[in-house]
Amino acid sequence: MAGSWRSWPLALLLPVLAGGCADSAPPPTEHGELLVDVTDEIGLDFRHFNGMTGERYLAETLGPGAALADLDGDGDLDLFLRQGRLFEDGTTLSDTIDPRAPTSPPADRYYRSDAVPGQPGLRLVAAPGPGTEDYGMGLAAGDFDGDGAIDLYLTSFGENRLLRNRGDATFEDVTAAAGVGDDRLGQAAVFFDYDRDGWLDLYLGNYVDFSLATHKPCYARSSAVDYCGPLSYSPQPDRLFRNLGNGSFQDVSAASGIARAYGAGLGAVARDLDGDGWLDLYVSNDASDNLLWLNRRDGTFLENGLLAGCAVNAAGAPEGSMGIAAADFDSDLDVDLFVTHLTEETNTLYANDGGGYFTDVTSSAGLAVPSRGYTGFGTAPIDLDNSGLLDIVAVNGEVRAIPEQDAAGDVMPLKQHNQVFRNLGGGAFAEVSREYPAVSEPLEASRALAVGDLDGDGATDLVITNNSGPAQALWNRGAVGAHWLGIALPDRAGRPSGAGSRIEVTSGGATRLRYASGDGSYLSASDPRVVVGLGAAGTADLIEVHWAVGGRLRIARPPVDRYLVLDPREGPP
Repeated sequence: MAGSWRSWPLALLLPVLAGGCADSAPPPTEHGELLVDVTDEIGLDFRHFNGMTGERYLAETLGPGAALADLDGDGDLDLFLRQGRLFEDGTTLSDTIDPRAPTSPPADRYYRSDAVPGQPGLRLVAAPGPGTEDYGMGLAAGDFDGDGAIDLYLTSFGENRLLRNRGDATFEDVTAAAGVGDDRLGQAAVFFDYDRDGWLDLYLGNYVDFSLATHKPCYARSSAVDYCGPLSYSPQPDRLFRNLGNGSFQDVSAASGIARAYGAGLGAVARDLDGDGWLDLYVSNDASDNLLWLNRRDGTFLENGLLAGCAVNAAGAPEGSMGIAAADFDSDLDVDLFVTHLTEETNTLYANDGGGYFTDVTSSAGLAVPSRGYTGFGTAPIDLDNSGLLDIVAVNGEVRAIPEQDAAGDVMPLKQHNQVFRNLGGGAFAEVSREYPAVSEPLEASRALAVGDLDGDGATDLVITNNSGPAQALWNRGAVGAHWLGIALPDRAGRPSGAGSRIEVTSGGATRLRYASGDGSYLSASDPRVVVGLGAAGTADLIEVHWAVGGRLRIARPPVDRYLVLDPREGPP
């Protein structure tokens, strides 16, 4: 209720202390790394298989996706990873050119987080994923049917799947009954409540008309066979499904206006971008104009990307847009957009004026030069040191063969280093990748970046997937000693869901804006809980929640260095 606070402890994997550290969290290493690679220590043994046979099919460069979500309902974050498949009928695993191809048919993997008494950190216990016959790409996580369990929508090179969680991280394929099937090359998917009826609707972004039948030979400047770009194929229309609240969806792609404009879609994020209290949609298209779908509050959307200044860069050119980080990077209480792009372009930062109009501030923010030599995919806003300012992590990997790696016989010659950009305040960033060797030193073709507090200590951790490479888990040790406030809004449809709600936290005279949403990045679903860094401030003055369905909850003087679970039924909806 307004003017009071309530705290229900999350069923966290590890106990959280008032000082902001889990008492069994991994200690800093002797070298004092700010991010520590704990992939082996926690039993994360996933390796992506892209089925390459030397034909250089476009689809093999895209995956895999990752989700951090509480799939078994015990309060901590589990991990779900998409997997590739063989491309050609009759091809065997031994026919692929991947020297580390699996010995048995690959499948999606679900890793359950389990506490191990007396041992540091957490242990990921691998369990079989539901598996499909399709080639895995991305996924969205959300409770579409209101039963309190997080469900998954899987995009694929093949048939997409809606998997209903039975409540214990076992899944039932309900795609046909729900009416959300699509057999095009699906990429981004977002659960969001666009009509504010309390039920999570579903957006699906499709890429291009690629299939084995439409595969084309493409060539590098050296005349060697190479991967094709998106302009070699026709773009595919995106889709919007309205949740009817009875386990099924209605295809409203045409009626909503979403089908009127489309491109080679790779990323999507739902935020209130024009400040009217309704969730809008931003879509990153590869080599064509990005789309800003403004919610008209009557079930329809208006595409306004070009007029709003976020369809192309400052030079008026569309870019090879992939991942999206949507957050308040300049601390002026509106949502800015950061989009990753191709080598020889730059990543782009669009600053919001508060009314849904944007300015390309990439150069003045210090982000242009450091990103020009990389092809970015997954990206996320992360307050790595809990200072209250949102930093940016971008994971990179080429889409055209790197000549030196190709000449050296690397079967996956797309490897690049990943990057970290520190928020200096005042709209400026500095690349500090060398301070985070666990991010910047591995040379891989990175794709998805999912982020979340894996061990419940109030610091945001990272999971990175690599195409034809291993998944990585990175423990954040850079926030030790800083205060924080965690907020969890129940992601349960029909109740209403907290997904997409706006959260403002005031502390020490500064107000920070966050959104309770796990979408964005690239082919990823991240922890929907909000962590607000308070720095040295040991108190918070006010939490103000603006529910995605409308209404507000104010909580004065909340406790800090812990998570609060806020239920809309406890305040005026």
